[in-house]
Amino acid sequence: MPLITTKKMFKKAYEGGYAIGAFNVNNMETIQGIVEAGKLENAPLILQVSSGARKYANPLYLKKLVDAAVTDSGLPIALHLDHGDSFELCKDAIDGGFTSVMIDASHHSLEENIAITKRVVEYAHDKGVVVEAELGRLAGIEDAVNVSAADAMYTNPEEVYEFVSKSGCDSLAIAIGTSHGAFKFKSEPKLRFDILEKVSKLLPNFPIVLHGASSVPQQFVKQIQLYGGDMPGAQGVPEEMLRQAASMAVCKINIDSDLRLAFTAAIRKHMSDNPTHFDPRQYLAPAREQVKEIVRHKLLNVLGCSGKATEIL
Repeated sequence: MPLITTKKMFKKAYEGGYAIGAFNVNNMETIQGIVEAGKLENAPLILQVSSGARKYANPLYLKKLVDAAVTDSGLPIALHLDHGDSFELCKDAIDGGFTSVMIDASHHSLEENIAITKRVVEYAHDKGVVVEAELGRLAGIEDAVNVSAADAMYTNPEEVYEFVSKSGCDSLAIAIGTSHGAFKFKSEPKLRFDILEKVSKLLPNFPIVLHGASSVPQQFVKQIQLYGGDMPGAQGVPEEMLRQAASMAVCKINIDSDLRLAFTAAIRKHMSDNPTHFDPRQYLAPAREQVKEIVRHKLLNVLGCSGKATEIL
């Protein structure tokens, strides 16, 4: 089957009280690990590409790898542009075969954000592509996204209806306390479920997205530090909070840092245990396996979308 949009995915997720995992991809091994997990759990997947990944791997190469994943797995898979910061970047992704794009104009005023998003929506919808937008700003650093704590702001629920109705976006990323990167909280983790609840009442049946939602598994942090890494204070969103969000209006949960941690932890351990190895296949294979296992865990125990591929096909 070909790549699909997230329309039916989100409809089923909203009705079923679960979320679709949106996993960032940068190379072949990461894609293979994610898709193998999806096959084992019979789960729908969103493979998303950031502007940093496009620069690193070349969008043409990534698109061909994702096409291979669709052919190999038979799963419902959407290809999504993560944090497109301009109309031109979103247009390029749409023209390049992406089935979903995010326009992130959240650093502009509400009026400018609406205008920029609407322009992307008009172009995307004409091509059969869906659009995610953002209202509010998440703190943290990840690829090209760099927002200080001082510049971060929660989503104002009073603005969401105006934004969605005027822009025409298909899903909305909101800020309720998650953040980008592996250092999300300096104290006790807390999410503003009151904001999520208000938004869902103002936008009934409308799919909400959580960015910056990696849990930063401590087993990977410890493994990285045991084998020469330095990640003091790395902390993510507790998985029970993500499951609660998925049972509400959140239909898409973005996961990137957890994959990086799994990948890096496996490589560090392998290189320490096998100092004579220099064949990349020797250390990339366990990295791919560790990505598969963490994604499988997320699909089954956090997102709740294990076994849901069949209802979307």
